[in-house]
Amino acid sequence: MDRAEKAELVGSLTEAFKSSGAIVVAHYAGLTVADMENLRVQMKSAGGQVKVAKNRLAKLALKETDNADISDLFKGPTVIAYSEDPVVAPKIAMKFAEKNDKFVVLGGAMGSTELDAAGVKALASVPSLDELRATIAGLLTRPATKIAVVVQAPAGQIARVISAYSEKGEAA
Repeated sequence: MDRAEKAELVGSLTEAFKSSGAIVVAHYAGLTVADMENLRVQMKSAGGQVKVAKNRLAKLALKETDNADISDLFKGPTVIAYSEDPVVAPKIAMKFAEKNDKFVVLGGAMGSTELDAAGVKALASVPSLDELRATIAGLLTRPATKIAVVVQAPAGQIARVISAYSEKGEAA
């Protein structure tokens, strides 16, 4: 890699870090290419990204952002996962770590807050923005459904009473 390519990579990482809601750093030593590709596909389909970059270049990119200083996590073979939604990258990374013991989550950052591995795991357990929206939409439609049931209930009761009387009259 020449100097221009390194500068371009640092610039792209800086922009990615600035726009991300959460950054996860993990060791990936021993993972196969197929496993890494599987992680990339899962992360991309959820709205996140996975990058493998030289630790020195990742540290340089991190210095130019307002994110927490997690440069001490960049030791050894590290992979960086990030997403705009603060829950997506930790959630996918933790699911992947559960299935692959060679993928070890070291920690990360959520804005100016530094996260250790337990913090990333806790963040992964929080529902995503889409899940929260669906829950709120469900809560908003539930009262309307109950009102419709209550309004229809008296008519249904009257119909059952009339039906019972008509059956009673036929049986007598």
